[in-house]
Amino acid sequence: MSQSQSGVGVPQRALPQSKDNQLKSYSRRLKDDVKSMMDNYTEIVKLARVEDETQVARQMQGEQDQSEMQVRAANIVRAGESLLKLVSDIKQFLILNDFPSVNESINQRTIFLRRVAESFDEKIIQLRDDLAVDLYEIEEEYYSSKYK
Repeated sequence: MSQSQSGVGVPQRALPQSKDNQLKSYSRRLKDDVKSMMDNYTEIVKLARVEDETQVARQMQGEQDQSEMQVRAANIVRAGESLLKLVSDIKQFLILNDFPSVNESINQRTIFLRRVAESFDEKIIQLRDDLAVDLYEIEEEYYSSKYK
């Protein structure tokens, strides 16, 4: 993520230093949070192993393992929430800093809406012409009838 790659076929452009640092920060946060989740999950799985010992030691070990699992599960949840925040930050970064794609999107939408407006204009003109012809025929029928 150190270089801006908006998509296939889009030329790369140099990022200002602050934006490049921001992208590196996002990448670092992503790696750290995923690593934290993986490490904590691995440790929880390791704690699930049962060792043969006396009844009292087993119960004490079970309590200790349960506490450690709760802490590690909380760490996994924290890392997941951090990842959700990271996704939100990346979306905000793209919205605020990806002006070329925003401008392209606006231009495409403008072109589409102009085509729709032209289509509506043509349909309205056709309706006007049809109504004028029908009105002329109705007026002609009315003025030539004996019931006026």
